[in-house]
Amino acid sequence: MSNSIKPAHQKELFGHPIGLYVLFFTETWERFSYYGMRALLVVYMTAKTMQANGQSGLGWLDGEALALYGWYTMLVYLMSIPGGFIADRYIGQKKAVFIGAVLLTAGHGILAIDAVWAFFAGLGFIILGVGMLKPNISTMVGGLYKQNDIRRDKGFSIFYVGINLGSFLASLSVGLVVKAYGWHAGFGLAGIGMLLGLLVYLYGQQYLVHVGNAPTVEQKSSDISIGALFNQLFKSPLQLGIVVLLLIYSLYAGFTYEGADHWGYGILFIVLSLITGVMMMIYKNLHNQVEKDRYVVLLLSLLMVMVFWGCFEQMGGLMNLYAQEKTNRMLMGFEVPAAWFQGAGAGFIILLAVPIANYWAKRKLKGNEASSLFKMGVGIIIMGIGFVYMVFASMEYEANGSSAMYWLVLAYLFHTIGELCLSPVSLSFFTKLAPTRYMALMMGVYWAATGLGNKLAGIIGESSVKAGEFNVFGGLFLFAVLFGLIVVLLLKPLKRLTHGAEDKETLIHDDETEGFELSNH
Repeated sequence: MSNSIKPAHQKELFGHPIGLYVLFFTETWERFSYYGMRALLVVYMTAKTMQANGQSGLGWLDGEALALYGWYTMLVYLMSIPGGFIADRYIGQKKAVFIGAVLLTAGHGILAIDAVWAFFAGLGFIILGVGMLKPNISTMVGGLYKQNDIRRDKGFSIFYVGINLGSFLASLSVGLVVKAYGWHAGFGLAGIGMLLGLLVYLYGQQYLVHVGNAPTVEQKSSDISIGALFNQLFKSPLQLGIVVLLLIYSLYAGFTYEGADHWGYGILFIVLSLITGVMMMIYKNLHNQVEKDRYVVLLLSLLMVMVFWGCFEQMGGLMNLYAQEKTNRMLMGFEVPAAWFQGAGAGFIILLAVPIANYWAKRKLKGNEASSLFKMGVGIIIMGIGFVYMVFASMEYEANGSSAMYWLVLAYLFHTIGELCLSPVSLSFFTKLAPTRYMALMMGVYWAATGLGNKLAGIIGESSVKAGEFNVFGGLFLFAVLFGLIVVLLLKPLKRLTHGAEDKETLIHDDETEGFELSNH
């Protein structure tokens, strides 16, 4: 008698592997901690050192706070590159997510301490923790589905609901806790959320047995290490010359840029120069033209990701300050906490994520245009339209000294629809096109592009101090809409470069694949 049992992680619930829901709730609590803290960060830095209610902020200027916000949110995602590489090469995604969760729990716990050293130390732990967790948990979601399974996009959309459920719960609860007990109680609540996420992940290991494991000796031997890529770079004159020119400019920036963080930019450019070298050598090492063409599309989609988040992430910076300082937040005698507006987008995502994913899936099955590139271009356009309402808010503020809350809510609604068209789709798109042996590393690059978009958002937010919100919001509207239209116009040649990666998608359950049979003899 022999038994071939279907692996536990492939058991299904509501048409998807149970492992998806384990990762869903892990990410829910991780994002609860991250967005709960993010909703406080800029407002805490700009709050007076001692307020009438006894709470103590850092008392920074708006420009200083937005600058640090940009650096912090960029580093959070830029660390995804080493996080993805460590998982890819040494420990596997599953263990990397565990380490990241432990670091995040520690970081948020440290932020609960009322001291300047604790503020910076806590941010440091969070940067390292997100770098280990973020790229690898996304890779695990993709690994739950077989190639060409149309459920993959919907799976990522469900996963995305988990992200925003955490954000929504955090925005509501953390704002109230801060109002009642102070800033550091809010940071502490975020830490409790991350601890819950860690416990959920540990409990759910039985459903993740065959995904995210450490690479085998055979898999390692087929990979090319970062060191090997750099060795090849020194033997490739064209690519080496490009990297050298970029490094020279990086040093120039470090010596000549104005501001206290001029060497911050110099170091950032050095890192980006080296990443560029690695990316060029990966392209050179790809096996055939199909892989190379798809890789080019991935790199172009990174630009779309950077543009989107550079505009969208005004939500956590400039728009957060706008809600705090320039919005009439009184509602029937109650002052709505500024942090609650951060929950508007998350609330809209919870309501709209699955309906929008179903709309695109049905559109594709009917033979209408629903490629990932099309959805991403449309998402950028819709997100850009959201800034029209912030233009109206700025006009009302100039006329009356404050603006209505509904302008922010309408902006968040359009930003959310745009986000749902681009963000979960781009995640899934990467898992479809990225070379398998560089999968986690490429996911790290994806999150690094998101981080660069966040840094761009911080720079744009800083510019509002001189340019004014009206000009910034109007400029973002025009740029995003035009950029999205260009993507849509270039759709046909870009799709040709994907070589039909999305043409054969269908509904695939595990009982339709080899090796997952239940038999008794």
